[in-house]
Amino acid sequence: MDERYPGYDVLAKRNSPSWNEATRRAIDRRLATPREPRYFTAEEFATLTAIAERITPQPPDRAPIPVAALIDAKLLEGREEGYRATELPRDGEAWRRGLAALEAEARSRHGVAFRELQPAARDSLLTAMSSGDLKHEAWQGMPSSTFFKQRLLTDIVSAYWSHPTAWSEMGWGGPASPRGYVRMGYDARDPWEAVEARAGQQEEARRRNRHVR
Repeated sequence: MDERYPGYDVLAKRNSPSWNEATRRAIDRRLATPREPRYFTAEEFATLTAIAERITPQPPDRAPIPVAALIDAKLLEGREEGYRATELPRDGEAWRRGLAALEAEARSRHGVAFRELQPAARDSLLTAMSSGDLKHEAWQGMPSSTFFKQRLLTDIVSAYWSHPTAWSEMGWGGPASPRGYVRMGYDARDPWEAVEARAGQQEEARRRNRHVR
């Protein structure tokens, strides 16, 4: 895979003026998220992991971002947005019901658990969910499309991009406290921001990104 920001690691900023102590504590806590389920059952966690692999596929040449574990931690701690669609129950119940319903759909249509399906079959079920075409009684009246758009997709994508590994891949410096940004113009880059590799410039970008703090 071609790197857009070769050599860049946002965690190199940890002890630099870019981050304050509150930022360090928040990121350290996120990095220390346990990989085993604490809110979900083992089966629910395995289903969520299989879903996340299709929504946010990850490259094989680095440690994966623990998407399922980050969502598990969010639900365990009771962190919510403070609003939800009227068709959905509270976040934890919506997730339990949605995962159980997806499992029921997979077994009804294919005779195996969702995580045992081939990628194309998983994608087909997720596509049907997104369009509201999954209507097994296990949904208990919760619209599958609403669950997909407002819980499944939102939580999985948010969890993925909340992780420093994803920040490094998109060249983001993490929370801007306390340093902030100075060069606010179009295509302007502060010295402590990642250097994007242009065609034929990957080695030069890698060298410069080793010194970004």
